[in-house]
Amino acid sequence: MNNITKDFSWVGSQEDFVDKPSVLQLNHILVGRYGGNSNVGQYKNEDGCLVWYNIKENWEFVILLDAHNTAESAKIILEQFIKEKSAIKNLLSLPVNSQFFNMIEDKILSMFQSADFLSICRKIKGETACLIVVRKDKYVWWFSVGDCILCLFHPQLAALGQYQLNQRQFYEWIGQVNTFEQEVPCYTVGRRELRNGENHLFLTSDGLTECPNEPYANAIDIYNAVNNLDDERSIWKMLSDIQDNNVRDSTTIISWKINISKTATIPSN
Repeated sequence: MNNITKDFSWVGSQEDFVDKPSVLQLNHILVGRYGGNSNVGQYKNEDGCLVWYNIKENWEFVILLDAHNTAESAKIILEQFIKEKSAIKNLLSLPVNSQFFNMIEDKILSMFQSADFLSICRKIKGETACLIVVRKDKYVWWFSVGDCILCLFHPQLAALGQYQLNQRQFYEWIGQVNTFEQEVPCYTVGRRELRNGENHLFLTSDGLTECPNEPYANAIDIYNAVNNLDDERSIWKMLSDIQDNNVRDSTTIISWKINISKTATIPSN
């Protein structure tokens, strides 16, 4: 597969993957989806995701959504980003400098704080966690509302016990209950330099980590799983494991590897 660009989006109300694990390959990016087990009461999927990438311009832009009550909040966020796709991609095409991620953050905040979007949110049922990740050149940036998880796996970081980039935040959502309706909106942003060599970015909703018997409760468990098998087989195995453990909550995974040839920051001594 040698696609230069690709646009993909999905919300669980379109196809729920209940009792049916799925792994989709989009060039170098894998999307794993599982709607949960019907034998423990699952009947719907309220996750969603969006994947854009441009091989020539050396970037990926992904969104992971974990809604509850209904999938409406995930759906309206995807619709907003698809509507603003040209403007966002124009920003992503710019060279990386000290203002690159600031401009992306400003654009996303303007979308979430717009009067039209806030008005739509008030009319829907339910709310969603939202994790947005941008990788360009040797940097990764994230914007997170709520409790979706972003991991960065690299041998140098693993040797020091570091696997996860963001910290999950509870009681934060976008939608009917909306952090952007507060006097001070609450969200988390971060940026990180990738290390020389192979970097593995891994996003997941919490069905994976909160599965009964907790086979993947910690980021190190996920690291060990993806380290022992090739990329696609490891995701199939994780989805199969949570199915065997009678998970009810839906799980969505977005995973890809990037090789960085540039040197990364190291200590002076």
